[in-house]
Amino acid sequence: MKNIFNLKERFDWKIAVLTVVSTLVILIERYNSLTSWETLDRFLLFFVIPMTITLFVFKENPRDYGFQLGDWRAGLVLTGLSILLIAPILYIIARSDPSMKNYYDWQLRFLPRQLMVELFAWEFLFRGWLLFGYARKFGPEAIWLQAVPFALAHLGKPEVETLSTIFGGFVFGWIAYRTRSFLYPFIIHFFVSSFTIVVAAGLIG
Repeated sequence: MKNIFNLKERFDWKIAVLTVVSTLVILIERYNSLTSWETLDRFLLFFVIPMTITLFVFKENPRDYGFQLGDWRAGLVLTGLSILLIAPILYIIARSDPSMKNYYDWQLRFLPRQLMVELFAWEFLFRGWLLFGYARKFGPEAIWLQAVPFALAHLGKPEVETLSTIFGGFVFGWIAYRTRSFLYPFIIHFFVSSFTIVVAAGLIG
């Protein structure tokens, strides 16, 4: 009976912290307003809290969680190719899908400062903190693992977008894993979101 309750060697406490905290901040953001500014809420939850835990609980260098330029040559190439490949697809979807137009048309007012702050925090949480935290134990499987909460965090957005996020999350994760930096997925994600908003608002085409 004693061994049944001996969990010390069965759980990696850092993996537990990563999983619990990342889940909680997503849920808290969905159900609560911490301040009068939604962008600040997301920055606090998705960046400040994970970074604080990294520095003062894990006592580790943020570079180990993708907070660096990494392989910038590969990063620039992958970022450029990703933007070239995804732009026409985004254009077609944002122009043709009514749910995308209805959801994003009014969000033009968020460009570019608020969107940049939010996505920087968003990418640090998923492609920085979770990806590299999980990778220490699970290796490249962490690319898929971080894509799951990323997809679930899109619930409430247009269906066509939400369904694609498990694959998009994997691609973003692979780029971060390859370059050792979350900055390149951040740049791509910022392009994806801003371009979608602009197209949905009818400012292009």
